[in-house]
Amino acid sequence: MSDEATFRYLGVDLDPSSSTVRCRYELGDERFVETTTLPGADLGREGVAEAAEIYFLLAGVSYFKCAAPSRIDLGATVTSPAERAFLTEFYLGGLGEFALKNDLDLTGLRITGPDGSPAGSSGTHDPGRVLIPFGGGLDSIVTVSELVPLTEASALFVAERPGARFAAIEDAAAVTGLEVLRAERALDQKVLESTARGYLNGHVPVTGILSALAVLTAVSHGYGAVAMSNEQSASSATTEGAFGPVNHQWSKGVAFEEGFRTLLAGRLGDFEYFSWLRNRSELSIAETFARLTDFHPVFRSCNRSFHQDPAARLDTWCGLCDKCLFIDLVLAPFLSAGALREIFNGAEPLENPELTGQLEILLGTAGGVRPFECVGDEAECREALRRAAKRPDRADNATLQALVQRIGAPAAGEMTTSPTFVPERYATPARLG
Repeated sequence: MSDEATFRYLGVDLDPSSSTVRCRYELGDERFVETTTLPGADLGREGVAEAAEIYFLLAGVSYFKCAAPSRIDLGATVTSPAERAFLTEFYLGGLGEFALKNDLDLTGLRITGPDGSPAGSSGTHDPGRVLIPFGGGLDSIVTVSELVPLTEASALFVAERPGARFAAIEDAAAVTGLEVLRAERALDQKVLESTARGYLNGHVPVTGILSALAVLTAVSHGYGAVAMSNEQSASSATTEGAFGPVNHQWSKGVAFEEGFRTLLAGRLGDFEYFSWLRNRSELSIAETFARLTDFHPVFRSCNRSFHQDPAARLDTWCGLCDKCLFIDLVLAPFLSAGALREIFNGAEPLENPELTGQLEILLGTAGGVRPFECVGDEAECREALRRAAKRPDRADNATLQALVQRIGAPAAGEMTTSPTFVPERYATPARLG
């Protein structure tokens, strides 16, 4: 970790006339301003200032990582010891992959600032009005299909760069028929020029940042809950680093969810934040999605569909990456080979022998680090393979049949379990079973 500078939080400003939030930070001699616009939002609502400060606290990680100094100064922002402890955990856990790839030791990080207990909002929030972050993949589609009928009002949340639209999100969102509330997040241009400026680069806990932005959007539009679509295996470590477990999906995991809920409770009282899928396996989610046939032609999770350069963006699955391979694998027990071949435009990953090495890493039958992607854990991948290999339409796939012999029967307790924070009003017996 660099000791050359201190990362400082300067302040967050609200402009109700333009529905704009500006977060200001400083790193050494460099100043950064992140500008987020919330079209149609009312920034004068009760609780918006508190929600904006929460977003300000988490969004700073995108600028801290430019040099990763050993000290963070919160400036005039008052926080409690418990809040600083959570923020430290957010930085350390959320930047685990970044630290690993940059060969950094972040464990000495210190966060200082005025000590106190923020008063928090005195307003009330209606948990029957739910905002659902939506990415166009099978997880958020399942959340919409199951949760929306139980709510009083629902809308989708989409965060993007100003003016950006991704067909992979827009096409699936259109099928839901729900209103889309947007947040246009403009990172400081200097961060976008990080390579040229000699800044450090790497993965940040973006789901945590967007969770805070979803809460801000919800409060400013009169919604009282945010329902994420993070499943139980998101809590599993991707690999082991020199200073402990490293999880690409840390801010999708249960540790973040629990800590973030506590932070929100202190600042926004009865506002609800939870993951609808927290205690669900990827297989359970895929089984539900397999029945949602209206979404099969339009859903996509391939990262190539979200490339920032439109010229490099694909309007279909690439069929070659680890994400494509995992989605194919987890759906294979529930959809025919023909149906999946159609979804992947004739380039189904499980039928491509050149991807056998990638499949073995997902299954844990070969050496190599698991991909730093949002994919299921080893146990889920193995169970998906076992079920898929039993299907008559996979009987002639020699690769799958050989791999299922290698992994053998599941070990006792192989599948992970996770607590759920779904509010009681939505925790139906069928949902929790």
